[in-house]
Order: sequence, then C-alpha cells, then structure tokens
Amino acid sequence: MSDFVRYERDDHVATLTMDDGKANALGPDMIAAVDAALDRAENEDAQAIVLAGRPGRFCAGFDLRVLTSGADKARPLVMAGSALFTRLYGFPRPVVAACTGHAVAGGALLLLGADHRIGARGSFKLGLNEVAIGIELPVLVREMAAARLDNRYHTEALLFGTLYDPDDAVSVGYLDESADDDELRARATARAKELTKLPRRAFAASKGNLRGPAIERIRANMEQDLDRILAAEPKVG
Repeated sequence: MSDFVRYERDDHVATLTMDDGKANALGPDMIAAVDAALDRAENEDAQAIVLAGRPGRFCAGFDLRVLTSGADKARPLVMAGSALFTRLYGFPRPVVAACTGHAVAGGALLLLGADHRIGARGSFKLGLNEVAIGIELPVLVREMAAARLDNRYHTEALLFGTLYDPDDAVSVGYLDESADDDELRARATARAKELTKLPRRAFAASKGNLRGPAIERIRANMEQDLDRILAAEPKVG
C-alpha cells in the first residue's frame, strides 16, 4: 500500500498494518497512508477492518518533532490526525484494533475509535498522557474517552495521564481483551470475520446514530482545540 501501511485482504476483512520501522508516530505520511488504506477498503467493499501496528509498537501518537516545529506544520498535522480519529470512530464497517505494543496519546485514540480492541500481552504502555506532557485535554479526547473508558478511571486515566499495561488497560477500557502476541493477529481477524455477519445497513446506521452527535461536537470544537494544543509546549522525551 505504501512505505507506512501494508494492506492485506482475507476474504471480506481488510487488514491495515502501520509500520514506519520506528515508533509508528502519526506524522503526515502515516496519517495519509492510513486514510488511503481506509479509502481502498471502502472502494473494495471490505466488510470489516483490522488496524494493526508493527511488533512492539502500535502507535506513539503525533510526531512530536512536527508538533513542536511551528504552527505552520503542526496545525495541518493535528487537523489531519483529528479527522482520522473521527473517521475511524464513525467508520460504517466494524473496526477491530490489533494493538501490537505501545499505544500512547494519539495511539490510544486509535484504540478508542475502534469497535473492538485486542492487545498483545507484554510490558507495553497504553493511555492518554496529554496532561502529563503539558497539553490540555481537547474535546476530541474528552468525548471519545467518555464513551469508551470506565468512569471509575477517568481521573487517573485522563487527569493524571496514567499509562497502563495491556491487562490493566482492559479494566480501564482501552482494550476489550488481551491475547498472547503469537495469537493476536489471528484473534483480531477472527473477531473481524464474526462482525461481518452483522447486517451491514443496520450496523452503519446505528453506529452513525450512536456516535454522530459526539463527532459533530468534536468537529465543531476542532479549531479551538487546535489553538489550545498549539499554544502548549509538549514535553519531549
């Protein structure tokens, strides 16, 4: 598909594997590659999506080198990333995330945007650490976290920016289940195939009705969110 996303088809399931050879940061090329792969899946009428990462790294979130390189580069990056998160969140077909490793900040948002999330067990960190690196929580994070995370963990997960290992991430709500690394991809594909059995029209319409209002609120606040993010000075390293 590209140097950043590998596209594979197994029956009615399209698997998108992010791999930049590093931390799978969401830079302009990675975001464009995931978007293009989603376009292809829709054009080929795939009935479910598996979104995976490279071994040990699902996604490190926005590329901080771009985010801290000035508003002229950071603004389009954050806008494109936010559009990708909401696209996944409202995607008309089932989306299964195969979390192959670390998933921090924007990587955790990719998990929140998926319909079913399976994480590889291991010494990985998952979570939304925006506050911990000096960024005020935008509406996008608040809306998606409110819908997917267990209310009991909102303070520690959001305000404290706590990162969790995969098993704890199941309890918090970043994941629905965990699996051994050698079983992860097969389990994700099997789950995606199970979800293709849902009536397509009813699924797409119901997902739109459930998540559409939140997506509209996110989009309505996008510019203000961008201003707050770009006004901050994220801690690098």
